[in-house]
Amino acid sequence: MERIVKANDREYNEKFQYADNRIHTSKYNILTFLPINLFEQFQRVANAYFLCLLILQLIPEISSLTWFTTIVPLVLVITMTAVKDATDDYFRHKSDNQVNNRQSEVLIDSKLQNEKWMNVKVGDIIKLENNQFVAADLLLLSSSEPHGLCYVETAELDGETNLKVRHALSVTSELGADINRLARFDGIVVCEAPNNKLDKFMGILSWKDSKHSLNNEKIILRGCILRNTSWCFGMVIFAGPDTKLMQNSGKTKFKRTSIDRLMNTLVLWIFGFLICLGIILAIGNSIWESQIGDQFRTFLFWNEGEKSSVFSGFLTFWSYIIILNTVVPISLYVSVEVIRLGHSYFINWDRKMYYSRKATPAEARTTTLNEELGQIEYIFSDKTGTLTQNIMTFKRCSINGRIYGEVPDDLDQKTEITQEKEPVDFLVKSQADREFQFFDHNLMESIKMGDPKVHEFLRVLALCHTVMSEENSAGELIYQVQSPDEGALVTAARNFGFIFKSRTPETITIEELGTLVTYQLLAFLDFNNTRKRMSVIVRNPEGQIKLYSKGADTILFEKLHPSNEVLLSLTSDHLSEFAGEGLRTLAIAHRDLDDKYFKEWHKMLEDANAATEERDERIAGLYEEIERDLTLLGATAVEDKLQEGVIETVTSLSLANIKIWVLTGDKQETAINIGYACNMLTDDMNDVFVIAGNNAVEVREELRKAKENLSGQNRNVSNGHVVCEKKQQLELDSIVEETVTGDYALIINGHSLAHALESDVKSDLLELACMCKTVVCCRVTPLQKAQVVELVKKYRNAVTLAIGDGANDVSMIKSAHIGVGISGQEGLQAVLASDYSFAQFRYLQRLLLVHGRWSYFRMCKFLCYFFYKNFAFTLVHFWFGFFCGFSAQIALDTSYWTFINHVFIWGSIAIYFSILFTMHSNGIFGIFPNQFPFVGNARHSLTQKCIWLVILLTTVASVLPVVVFRFLKVNLYPTLSDQIRRWQKAQKKARPPSSRRPRTRRSSSRRSGYAFAHQEGYGELITSGKNMRAKNPPPTSGLEKTHYNSTSWIENLCKKTTDTVSSFGQDKTVKL
Repeated sequence: MERIVKANDREYNEKFQYADNRIHTSKYNILTFLPINLFEQFQRVANAYFLCLLILQLIPEISSLTWFTTIVPLVLVITMTAVKDATDDYFRHKSDNQVNNRQSEVLIDSKLQNEKWMNVKVGDIIKLENNQFVAADLLLLSSSEPHGLCYVETAELDGETNLKVRHALSVTSELGADINRLARFDGIVVCEAPNNKLDKFMGILSWKDSKHSLNNEKIILRGCILRNTSWCFGMVIFAGPDTKLMQNSGKTKFKRTSIDRLMNTLVLWIFGFLICLGIILAIGNSIWESQIGDQFRTFLFWNEGEKSSVFSGFLTFWSYIIILNTVVPISLYVSVEVIRLGHSYFINWDRKMYYSRKATPAEARTTTLNEELGQIEYIFSDKTGTLTQNIMTFKRCSINGRIYGEVPDDLDQKTEITQEKEPVDFLVKSQADREFQFFDHNLMESIKMGDPKVHEFLRVLALCHTVMSEENSAGELIYQVQSPDEGALVTAARNFGFIFKSRTPETITIEELGTLVTYQLLAFLDFNNTRKRMSVIVRNPEGQIKLYSKGADTILFEKLHPSNEVLLSLTSDHLSEFAGEGLRTLAIAHRDLDDKYFKEWHKMLEDANAATEERDERIAGLYEEIERDLTLLGATAVEDKLQEGVIETVTSLSLANIKIWVLTGDKQETAINIGYACNMLTDDMNDVFVIAGNNAVEVREELRKAKENLSGQNRNVSNGHVVCEKKQQLELDSIVEETVTGDYALIINGHSLAHALESDVKSDLLELACMCKTVVCCRVTPLQKAQVVELVKKYRNAVTLAIGDGANDVSMIKSAHIGVGISGQEGLQAVLASDYSFAQFRYLQRLLLVHGRWSYFRMCKFLCYFFYKNFAFTLVHFWFGFFCGFSAQIALDTSYWTFINHVFIWGSIAIYFSILFTMHSNGIFGIFPNQFPFVGNARHSLTQKCIWLVILLTTVASVLPVVVFRFLKVNLYPTLSDQIRRWQKAQKKARPPSSRRPRTRRSSSRRSGYAFAHQEGYGELITSGKNMRAKNPPPTSGLEKTHYNSTSWIENLCKKTTDTVSSFGQDKTVKL
């Protein structure tokens, strides 16, 4: 379906019933909270079971327990859970309200009025100012910059902090800031329906009897921030939930741990076991009633035939279901939640996960997933800001075969540069970047000595780029960069004395060692993913024409003149050394051009630009022609600085058999470099598969070739001892991971991933990916990140964890079993959507391997003990049923034992801590100073824990033999009293049944019923002059007791006893 939007006409747009700009990330409201939350809670089998039990207890014929013994703990559990859920949802409402109540200037009735974001409608025209968040998906109409340009930061969408350029149509950019003309604007936009594709938009603007095509470059998306642009006007195309940001945001899901699912399964099995016990006891009751029960009817005033044995067994069955309900204890869930809460506090209080630089502690934002941390099999990680600091630093370089960036020691050996070394004192301190440091003084000496190769190298860095410069209010030079790599190189040249000052469409001005030099810009050969290089052609003040080029070494080395072979070999070794250190490298080269040759070439370039057919191919051919016979100058090495401890964390997690997948919106080369820097990718790997197909057929073929290649190599290495899955089935449940010997990696870009996630291809993708040690997905959208996580979750039955720091990671974090947010430089969106948060990636190691293992181990131990305790308690009633005529009576006075338990447990804890706090209180010493002389070691020996342990062990060791001895003596060597008791029991059994006096036992008991890197550079934009500004913008209750009255007494001894027995006397009685 398509969308039709008319500017400045709310009545016209309302008939299409488009969504307003209000967003909802919360799950409940006042009306829906109770029914939805109760529905979610009663999905727990135990809660549903106790609800049924409560209903049974309301029937007096079968219940021997009062109904509130079940309803009190049930209501307590449900209330505690509901309060926690309500608290979490309250914060979501609070966050939503904060966003919805942001102010924006909207053009209404020919006036700019402040409106809340939630009141913005489709078709409205909005004014944005510098550093302001974009309220909705807008069609850019005009801006303060020339030709309707504006700059936006898309960190919340794709994780990249570098600026993107958007430009308005020429017909709308003429509207400027004229409110009257903007109010009369009545253009109609026909475009695609709301979708989640961040890099694609198709539409047509109809205005003034003409149509204009629209693409993604004309659209500013919600979540972006306007940068370096004083103001701009935009027309709302998508609002609220229809915006691409919200389309990429996953829904909040109810997360459960594997322990929860196991407990639900156990509860079902135990309930089945309870039914079996009830059936056995019911059958026993029916048999007992039919054979023995008739003798009791005289005393119970039953009418003959009023109650059949079968009906009695039926009622007994339900009575025992109630009595034996402790085998499925509701207190289990309360105890589990208490343990989880304690584990959450352990995480919050962990000083080893506290980041002192930002005073940020680790935070367990949920209390229900702790034990799941110990079962993680797959980690899905963002790159920018998660693995890296998103800070590019110029570290080393190779110029004319010599490496700079190393500090030789006294023995002329390379040593590692540390902060203890003295940094270089730069030439122009006033204009140097204060954060930039370089420790190799040899480079500065070469500059001062006038080395022409070094000067030319730095000149290339200062001229060959797309950086824009401006001065802030303090007069400091500020660079706006398209890529952080370019910013690092230009900043390095600036600190070494070659300062990029300004540019126009025809010139570039730099300051070379204090002298301003203006170069005429003759041509700009832009970067793209195919060329992997960029070049500029300039004329220097002496009239010489120079071509300066920088790019990937694999591409640029093919363009060198044959005379560079020696330098090429040396530089290649240096590049290998740089790459081994995880640095990002570029080769630098230049060429002198003849004036006549350049004029002829430039004429052909103009003709190619004017061509209507094969324009791109002709231009690419001309670029190839002039970018040849280059002279190599050297290479640069830039560090995309990793966060501290990333390499060690990745290594430890890999040793724990946890697979790490990197899902990033960055370009492929960058992601691969970071993979090598983190040791996720290594040169020792058997193979690295790169999937870059442009359609489903190509992607399927590449995936199958990679799998065949992997399987073939695997068979060769293992000599045929590898289990290979030969069946090709589309059902993903049938995928069996092959036994792989060797390390493999898979790299796939977002465009290919979109085809690979289709139903008939994803089986191949998942099977290949799971056989690889490392998987890197580049240029993926936020929704694709979530789809990859869902794929592994659904078909591998593995526990997954997603970690990220930006808004573009929210979908992935919500989709995984556990979401971890890093409080980095891209806001708190990821933290707010996460289950756990901390400041550094390295803390993930301790979270999983320490807290996760502890939580899982303790929970398993607790569950084993808890079920043992409850089975032991419940089976007592089962066995007692055989001695009470299966009458559903209670064997234990639970109110009494509950009281004793509470007294001993809480009393012992209270006494222990009261003594502990008293002995260690800082106030008690001041109150009673004479009581604490602490003379000698004997006085404070009892404060040592080992002393109390010795006392405890000694007591147990002393008491236990006596207890065992008494037990064995009664059985092996009984006394006269013991023999009498045995004789009495034997006499009772020998008496005929008619002589036994029937007795009834009555008891009453109450117990508890327990992002995207650019594909094309900005060269054409720069040379057109559209981005050049006329002027710089401004800166911007107690338990009730009942007692049994059934104390047993043995009657006086019979006269017919042996002589041994008669010696005790006729008047003596023995109490048992």
